[in-house]
Amino acid sequence: MNFTETRGNDGQFPLEMTFSQAILSPMSSFGGLYSPKSLPDLGLPFLEKHLQSDYKTLATAILAEFEVDIEQSIIDEALSLYDQFDDPENPVPVVKVREDLYVSELYHGPTRAFKDMALQPFGTVLSAIAKARNEKYLILAATSGDTGPAALDTFRNRENVQVACLYPEGGTSDVQRLQMVTENAPNLKVIGIKGDFDDAQSALKKLLTSDSFKAKLQENQISLSAANSVNFGRIIFQTIYHLHSYLELIRQGAIQMGEKVYLNVPSGNFGNALGGYYAFKMGLPVEKILIASNSNNVLTQFIQTGVYDLRDLDVIPTSSPAMDILKSSNIERILFDLFGAQRTKELMLALDETKHYALTQSELAEIQAVFSADFCTDEEGEAYIKQAFSEGYLMDPHTATCFKSYDTCRQHPELKTIVYSTAEWTKFSPIIANALTGQSGLHDIEALKVISEQAGVSIPAKIQKLFETEISQSTVIDKRDIEQEILNFLG
Repeated sequence: MNFTETRGNDGQFPLEMTFSQAILSPMSSFGGLYSPKSLPDLGLPFLEKHLQSDYKTLATAILAEFEVDIEQSIIDEALSLYDQFDDPENPVPVVKVREDLYVSELYHGPTRAFKDMALQPFGTVLSAIAKARNEKYLILAATSGDTGPAALDTFRNRENVQVACLYPEGGTSDVQRLQMVTENAPNLKVIGIKGDFDDAQSALKKLLTSDSFKAKLQENQISLSAANSVNFGRIIFQTIYHLHSYLELIRQGAIQMGEKVYLNVPSGNFGNALGGYYAFKMGLPVEKILIASNSNNVLTQFIQTGVYDLRDLDVIPTSSPAMDILKSSNIERILFDLFGAQRTKELMLALDETKHYALTQSELAEIQAVFSADFCTDEEGEAYIKQAFSEGYLMDPHTATCFKSYDTCRQHPELKTIVYSTAEWTKFSPIIANALTGQSGLHDIEALKVISEQAGVSIPAKIQKLFETEISQSTVIDKRDIEQEILNFLG
């Protein structure tokens, strides 16, 4: 399959790319991205064929339908990493919480967050391509808490790859921070910045499109790519678990083949939701995709009004920090798919230049035909955590935001809802402990013990070990110094 530019061509980038090229060079003309020219048909015949397929078999079949230009041996190696998840036979359990609500648990990988679903195989694929081409790559990652640990884990000690990971100081949970700053592989650099995730992501995009930065890298024969969801290599793996979750509901007898469901996604940068959108476009029977935001509710306002407005806004720190994002990169791919490159360029350049754009009424109608949205305050989220725990389910604060949109956005409550749980309880234990016991101000290690006792669950050894591991990455800098810090790391 081929990829094309979301904002049209400026003569400086290829108008089209193959999958492997798009993985290595994710940014395109006018600061845009690469998106699929077309999507395969993965409707009912495909779903019927894979009703009894395990996760890796389903993933292999989906990648084959995309006709990715990656050798099968590399794909097999990449997908074999799912064998290291909690249950090799089922890396994504789908758990019944209520008669009409099922939770797809995406956090059973090495860093206990959903980013492992995409970044574990992605790291293998990108490293293999770089090695086959005898090229060296710098991989940039900007994180609001989950991408960073997952990217560092997948690229640790891989050949032909170095990683620079940017995170907002004070903007992640302690566990997320420790997962990054205790990494000591020589090909990994972790950089805390004085700012928020939007600052980190803006710096990443600026470097990805900077000719002068690329020229400096080329002096050392290093090329540039990214591990964020601007890279479609991430998104393609995030379509798979949406189809898997639907098939799981059929296997559990919750729905019949062809019956529509709601996909309910906690969203920050919109990559998870975009994977659901592509699954829907390819034929998955979906009634609506429900978008859950926290108090940084730009996405909710956009879906409800058609206005994307960042003027006079600052990121609000919340108890669901991985969603503390104002400028969601993957909305651009939705705009491109629905409205084409020229309109996408107009809207995105307006956002870049004036921090604002507005859809027409007909464009808004197209968005609302697919998406509904609501946002959840911290107080509401803690109430949902407590309520779900009383029903026998332990969840993190990002998953909790979905319970608000589940309550408010469904027009057909008789349909089943699949909530996508993006992180294990261990990643945000002080918030959960407060919700369950009323104890506030606990440090992560104290909160982990409280929840372990309350819920009768063990603290995973990998999480426990973080508090006993020496910190090896202590860099915290002003965002203006990011480029120089990365160049110093590369030598």
